[in-house]
Amino acid sequence: MSGSGEGAALVWCPFPDADTARAVAGQLVEERLVACANLLGPIESLFLWNGVTESAAETGVLFKTAPAQLSATMERLGQLHPYETPAILGWPCAAHPATAAWLAQTCGGPAAGAQPED
Repeated sequence: MSGSGEGAALVWCPFPDADTARAVAGQLVEERLVACANLLGPIESLFLWNGVTESAAETGVLFKTAPAQLSATMERLGQLHPYETPAILGWPCAAHPATAAWLAQTCGGPAAGAQPED
């Protein structure tokens, strides 16, 4: 495994439901910003919003991407996400060499000539 943390990047983000999560994940895979999205759920989120503690059922998604695509993935996710203030967290991480190679090959951003759609 790479100890430098340069082999992969992960992005975590909760969504209001599985259908929304699946649609956004599919868009990011199609745009080649991520190689894989693991939909996890349902999850229960407890959070402070406008000074009030709230709870909501959500679907969490863990996106796998190449480190070079981390910023672009987070930016695009923010554009596609339905929440006013989505919780989008991303970080570089170590990866098995085969995983790092797959991510680098797969996550090249938009396919040649393709333009992202909103």
